[in-house]
Parts: sequence; C-alpha cells; structure tokens
Amino acid sequence: MTDPEVRIDQLTGLRTILAPERAQRPIEFVSERSAARSEDCPFCEGHEDRTPPETWADRPGGGAPDSPGWRVRAVPNLYPAVATGHDQAPQAEAETGLAASADPLRAAARGAEPDLFSSQPARGHHEVIVHSPRHRVSLAELTDEELEAAVTAWRERMRSLTVEAAYVQLIVNEGRDAGASLEHSHAQLYGLGFVPAAVARERERFAAYHERTAGGDLLSDIVTEEVRRRERLVAIDDEAVLACPWASRSPFELRLAPRRATPSFEEDGEVGTAMLRTAIRALTARFDGLPQLNLWVRTAPRGVEHFHWHLDIAPRIGIRAGFEMSTEVELNIYPPERSASELRDALA
Repeated sequence: MTDPEVRIDQLTGLRTILAPERAQRPIEFVSERSAARSEDCPFCEGHEDRTPPETWADRPGGGAPDSPGWRVRAVPNLYPAVATGHDQAPQAEAETGLAASADPLRAAARGAEPDLFSSQPARGHHEVIVHSPRHRVSLAELTDEELEAAVTAWRERMRSLTVEAAYVQLIVNEGRDAGASLEHSHAQLYGLGFVPAAVARERERFAAYHERTAGGDLLSDIVTEEVRRRERLVAIDDEAVLACPWASRSPFELRLAPRRATPSFEEDGEVGTAMLRTAIRALTARFDGLPQLNLWVRTAPRGVEHFHWHLDIAPRIGIRAGFEMSTEVELNIYPPERSASELRDALA
C-alpha cells in the first residue's frame, strides 16, 4: 500500500487514516530551542525554493509567489496524510451509526453480506502554515504582531476549505514529543472528507442540549458557570474566557472559548487572539519556558448550526500509557482546579 486510505475499525467504528508516505518525513529537531536562524530550515525566509509552491501568503508589500517579503506563508505538506487533487474533493459524510460508506458493518445493517475489510481513499487537503519568516521555534517567541498575523492566517486558510471539506482541522504541534518534525513554528491544516467521530459526538451534544433547554448553548452555559465559580478560571477579557476544563484529560490542559456563541472559529473575526497570547504567557511563566504542546481548534462542521468553537491546548507533561490507549479513558493526576490556580498565580 502506498496511497493514503481511510479504514474504520470493525469494533469501534472509529476511523484511521493510513498514510505510509509520512514515514519518510525527515525528523529535524534540536533538544534545546534557539532563536537563532537555522541555515538548513526550509521554512525560513529566503528558503522558499525548499518547499512545495505556496498555496497562499500574506505579503504586505506585494511580490511574486515563493519569494521573500511574506509575514505568514502556506504550502502543501510535503508528506500529506491525505491524497490531494481537484478531482478528489472531499464529500460530507455522516459519522453516526453505520451511515459511513466505508464502515465494514454497513452492509450487514441492510441485510447484505458485509465486507469486513473495506476501505476508501483518504482524500482531502493537508498544508503547512508557517508562522513567521524568522526562525521562531515556539509560539512564545512570536511577537504580538506575528501571533496576530498567524491566527489571521489560520482563519483565512480555514475559510478557503469550508466549501468542499466536511470538516476543517487546524493543529499546532510544538516539540518533538508533541509530533513536530521541524522546529520552525508552524500549524497544519487538514480538509477532511468526513466528520471525525469526536467532533460528531460534540456536535450531537450541542444539538441535544439546544433542544432540551429550548435554545440554550452548551458551551456558553459552561463558560457562564466557570466564570461564576472561578475555580478553574485562568483569565477572562471582553471577548473570551480561558479555563482548565472540568474533566481535563491531562495536567494544565487549557480551553479558550469565545464569550459570545459563534459556531465557526474562521468566521469570528479576531476574537480569541489576545486570550491565546495570555494562555502562552501563563504556561511560559509557570514552566519557565513554553512546554512542548499540542494545540487544536474545534470549529463547526460544514452546515452545522448549533455549535460553539473553542481552542484547546494540551501541554505534553503527562504520559499516555496502556490504560488510556486500551479504554480511551484518560488518567489525569493533576486536577484542573490546581492547574488553574497555579496558572493564575503565574500571570499575577
């Protein structure tokens, strides 16, 4: 097998994207972070010829594609997790029950003989968004202007995929343990042809809560209560709230949510950018440097009305071991109330 494909586990119904070509990725990381420019880094300004041709760039002064003068730059992932191409535009697909076309049990639900080893092509979009022309190795090293430009680029590139993709996923991996193969700070953006099971479950809970409460918004009500209780609240401003979630899956996990219910991150202006800087500052102060982390944006799937975007940050502090992997139940030895208290102190 060489081309990426989607497989659905027969027992859980959860998808896996098999992308064998990604095994060829170069692992290029240093144990100590340095702000010095890396002469070998393909993401630094002046090295535009070392990446695939760019898909988008923020060039305040204009200029030709794949040339210096950019603030943020997007390029196709050299080792994509999904197959790309204009003739392979992803189509929206339900994730619930046995509705997924590639689910090996779907045929059995219709009374036909199931193909227990069926698969389908993994098609979509996978690109890298480079946060700065300078060799920044951490979100904490970005200036306020650089971070604002980077988050604006996230939204711009996400909007460009929402017409065709069933779901758009933006992630940031910082540090080798978090999955980064290149140290230069960057995000990855996926346009998927399906709604992942975790997102589908969240969508269903938003919709059910909206119906049962005659129009209530689940995350808005959570935010209101977190502000009232203040036990897990880290920071609040006019636009957003930062808190350690009630059922945090790992130590110092953070959730950034807009105070006004908005389904899509990409359609919410600049909301949350200032609070993201606060989150980075809190973690940096608490750990005397930003720890390795994973960051992701949860936004509404295409066509979904009852949703509320949020941005989650999971520092790579604990170890995910056999119990977590075998049960999908996380063990967190650091309660969110303690994490929030220490982060509040760090901001003081």
